[in-house]
Amino acid sequence: MTRYIDTRDIRNIVSRIGVANFIGELADYIESDYRRWEQFEKCARVANHSRDGVIELMPTSDAQFYGFKYVNGHPKNTRDNLLTVMAFGALAEVATGSPLLLSELTITTALRTAATSALFASVLARPDSRSMAIIGNGAQSEFQIIAFHRLLGISQFYLYDIDAAATRKLQQNLEGFAGIRLTACASSREACRDADIITTVTADKNYATILTPDMVRPGMHINAVGGDCPGKTELHADILHMARVFVEFEPQTRIEGDIQQMPADFPVTEFWQVLNRQKPGRENADDITVFDSVGFALEDFSALRFVLDKASDLNIGQLIDLIPQPENPKNLFAMLA
Repeated sequence: MTRYIDTRDIRNIVSRIGVANFIGELADYIESDYRRWEQFEKCARVANHSRDGVIELMPTSDAQFYGFKYVNGHPKNTRDNLLTVMAFGALAEVATGSPLLLSELTITTALRTAATSALFASVLARPDSRSMAIIGNGAQSEFQIIAFHRLLGISQFYLYDIDAAATRKLQQNLEGFAGIRLTACASSREACRDADIITTVTADKNYATILTPDMVRPGMHINAVGGDCPGKTELHADILHMARVFVEFEPQTRIEGDIQQMPADFPVTEFWQVLNRQKPGRENADDITVFDSVGFALEDFSALRFVLDKASDLNIGQLIDLIPQPENPKNLFAMLA
């Protein structure tokens, strides 16, 4: 039997344990999997690009589980009252190939992206960071704010979006959230002025320049989330020259991240190497660090493991006959007789 988790089930799990605790516990799963990086089969995601967006498959596996995610990215979808990003995924047993979990991953992807951002920042940002600018106040913004508050104790958030309604939406959604102060700003420059961390999470699929070098100060950590496919960037190339750049899986980020602007020999560090002390992270308080985030299959693998564990513990979801179970496994046709 396969456990099936739909959007109502995910909402139920989050409601039972709390959104901040969900993100915090999920970050622990992601960190655990990054620490055993070399145990995974890895590849860049398979992407089918069209004029309006992209559809991708993101697989990975270890010796026990195989996981994959189906996900799209269509920035124009909101004009038709559709989500920009929609996803689902599966987790299977490597020893038999049996699917253990079929799950929604749209809400879960937002939660795991935020958990990953805050996990990287907890290692790379200055420990005394207390404020963050968030440029782009769309579907991912609330999750990022809760994650950075939960994992790093960030309390002051400076908000900017070219769509003022998006900023108002964010403020309304997090109104009354304990320990979080939200300040709307008139420009991205104003939002970054007093920030220790900058998160860029814009949606448009183009070579954008959301941050310029004059907006960046020594000691800042930049969490560049929105540049996540070929032809889509957020950072001025000179910022990358100023900074030490950290990535998830270098072959994929070279194609999809902000470093697609850079030559092939531009130096970057994979995060697992920092966690396992093979390479340094932040070395001093004046370092500018950049997480060139594109999203990697390992994080979805961690999320699927986490969802399966929580759903099983809380007895949430349905057990479905996704795969036939004939009395004689050599006689599949009997299932139709």
